[in-house]
Amino acid sequence: MIVRIIALLTIMTMTVPSFSQGNPSSDKLTSSAGIIEMNFIGHASLMFNMNSFIVYIDPVSSMGNYNNMPKADLVLVTHEHSDHLDASLIKSLSKPETVVICNEASLSGLPSAQAMKNGDRKNINGIEVEALPAYNIVNMRAPGQPFHPKGNGNGYIITFGDKRIYVAGDTENTPEMKALKNIDVAFLPMNLPYTMTPSMVADAAIAFRPKILYPYHFGNTKTSEIVDLLKNTDIEVRIRDLK
Repeated sequence: MIVRIIALLTIMTMTVPSFSQGNPSSDKLTSSAGIIEMNFIGHASLMFNMNSFIVYIDPVSSMGNYNNMPKADLVLVTHEHSDHLDASLIKSLSKPETVVICNEASLSGLPSAQAMKNGDRKNINGIEVEALPAYNIVNMRAPGQPFHPKGNGNGYIITFGDKRIYVAGDTENTPEMKALKNIDVAFLPMNLPYTMTPSMVADAAIAFRPKILYPYHFGNTKTSEIVDLLKNTDIEVRIRDLK
């Protein structure tokens, strides 16, 4: 009996997957400045690598495995919620020369960071970063209290050579989003009650027409819905493990 129990425990140990052991999946995009490797860590956490210049978006230790990840040259934080801001992880990923950019409300947790307001632009090592509004219009914590108020959080357009990558942050399909132009890759959040439904994501995507759309921060939302909504457009929808 003891032998059987030991054997069963051994099989269970071998067959149960461990999230912390895997490295994030990635896609590659060719730009005029080099190949951009886009790493999908989980939820709203992303990492871009071009010519060994490392950019993290909203790195949070509970959202993925950072054990073998490279140090950051640039960190972008969209807003102060705990699934987007992990100050201790940012510290461990940073080098003395690492630039950390955040919204103003995140400065209390990141005192050495640089704050950007909606509409601000910065150039970091030849990579242009533009902060865009990220806010709720419909979804409210209580009447008159949106989960993400206008003017607080940031989305970011990151320009690598001739490629413009838009990471929207926690937002709905705002007029500012729908007015965007020349977006090559868009990461749009898709979960209720905090961000968008698939139909809201489709509405925004059809308005500004990114070449490639990654729904992210989607929790248990059925990603097949956004695929169906955009199947007759020229927008390529890619589903990755970004719950």
